[in-house]
Formats: sequence, C-alpha cells, structure tokens
Amino acid sequence: MKTTPEQAGLADPDISAFLDHLRVERRLSPRTLEAYRHDLLSLDQHRSERGLPGWDQLDTQHLRHFIASQHQHGLAPRSLQRLLSAIRSFYRFLQREGRSRQNPAQDLRAPKAPRTLPRTLDADLTAQLLDSSGEDDWLQRRDQAMLELFYSSGLRLSELAGLDMADLDLPQGEVRVTGKGNKTRVLPVGRMARRALQDWFSVRPTREGTQQPVFVSQRGTALTPRAIQLRLRRHGIERIGQHLHPHMLRHSFASHMLESSGDLRAVQELLGHADISTTQIYTHLDFQHLAQVYDQAHPRAKRKADK
Repeated sequence: MKTTPEQAGLADPDISAFLDHLRVERRLSPRTLEAYRHDLLSLDQHRSERGLPGWDQLDTQHLRHFIASQHQHGLAPRSLQRLLSAIRSFYRFLQREGRSRQNPAQDLRAPKAPRTLPRTLDADLTAQLLDSSGEDDWLQRRDQAMLELFYSSGLRLSELAGLDMADLDLPQGEVRVTGKGNKTRVLPVGRMARRALQDWFSVRPTREGTQQPVFVSQRGTALTPRAIQLRLRRHGIERIGQHLHPHMLRHSFASHMLESSGDLRAVQELLGHADISTTQIYTHLDFQHLAQVYDQAHPRAKRKADK
C-alpha cells in the first residue's frame, strides 16, 4: 500500500507539519504533495550536510549553492522553478508558525527555461487548409467559419468557444472578445471570414433563450472547446495531412501579420498580450529571407559581381 507523504516517516517535523498543512488546509493532490516532499527532503539533506541546525540558519547564499548544485546535476529550469516555489511556500509557512524570521528564497530566481517557438503554418499551407472544402452542408459551413475566424482574428480557443451572436458586427467587420484577465478587445474580421460566417448563419440551428452562441451543435447547444479541438484536428488531417491545434492558427495569424507589417505593438494589441515580451516570440523570421534583406540593405554586405 502506498504511503502518503505525512506517513513517510520524515525526520524533520517542520516538513511534516508543512505537508499536513498542504493536505488538510489547501487540499493539494497526492501527486503534488509527493513533489513538495521530494523537493524539501533534498533541501533538508543539503542543510544537514552543511551542519545547519535549523531552518533559520539557511540563508540566501546557501540556497544559491543548493540551486546551482541541482542545476549541475541536470535539473531542468522548469523543475528548478518548481523547487524554488516549494521552498518559498515552505518558508512562508515557517514564518506564519514563528519558526523562521526570514524567507531566503523570496528574491531568488531560477534560470529561465528556453522558450520554444510556437508551431505555425506557412502562408501556402494556411491557404491550402482554408481553401479546401468538402460537401456544402451545415457542418462544413460551421467548421469553415470557425477556421476562417480563428485565422482572421487570431482568437484563442476559449475566446472563440465563448462567442455570442451579439459579439459579432459583420457589417462593420468586427468581433468583440473577452480574453485573459476578463479584458475585452474589439478585433477586425476579414472578408473571407465574414463570408464564411454569413454562410454558416444561413443554416445555423436556432436556439431558445437570450444567449446565442455563435458555434453550436445540431441540437443548438454551444460547442465546447474540446469539441472544437477535435473538429479542427480532423480537418487538419484531411486537408493538409497533419494534426491541427486551434493555437496553430492563432500563432500563424501572429507570425504572418508580424512578417508583413513589422508592427510589434499592433500585433500585441490584436493578440491581447499584456506584456510585449510574449509577442516578441513571433519575431522569428526565415533566416534565408533575413540574409537576403541584409545583403540588399547593408552597404558593407553588398558584394561586387565576380569577374
């Protein structure tokens, strides 16, 4: 029978009390409790090896050495971030209980995890996806409208799933969405997306009540984010031979807009990013294209024709 962290015979009573607090007061899952237990036992071993009798003797410099040693032993930046988060929470608990006067992890930061570039579709593949169509039935029209609107306005999955008919103004070519932090923004809707939405509305099942979701099932119920994901995955396989996630269309929208306009602030506003550093991930450009621009523009890069 698997033992719980609080039953594991921990030598340190403060760690045991902290895990009890997490289990009883914060109701964390057994898996999360096990992660906290593992991290804090590693720290406890580090403290013991340095002959520090209590947690109050462990200072920021000791923690820096501990984090550095964990990094040298192969712990990834994300795991180090989790480790520091566990230590900060532990010391907040010790301070609350009067067991420590300080939180040595408060201002420590783990090495930044490398940011992976988002997967995008190039312009030709995007056109192949959006220009392909099957039978002209209500399901096809609905899915085509979803695909077009995702790419036209760079929506998040949750934003598209939460759209109501009142949020759309097709004559003006606008859609109002509520994004992260409950922030509302108004976005343009392109010509092809407007046409696809009009085609969908001509066959959209009616629904009782004041709320009228834009994308519904045959029964008139609002499509869930999971249902939308599955429909897009199917179209990705059928039309371009690869799995398609809703965020690939959002990423493609951002990448294509930025490559064409170079206006980072405008793309930030369109995407609803609070921090421009989030938008900067889309500034990756094809290196060959960048090299061509450099060769053409830089006065010291231009080469004379070979004789």
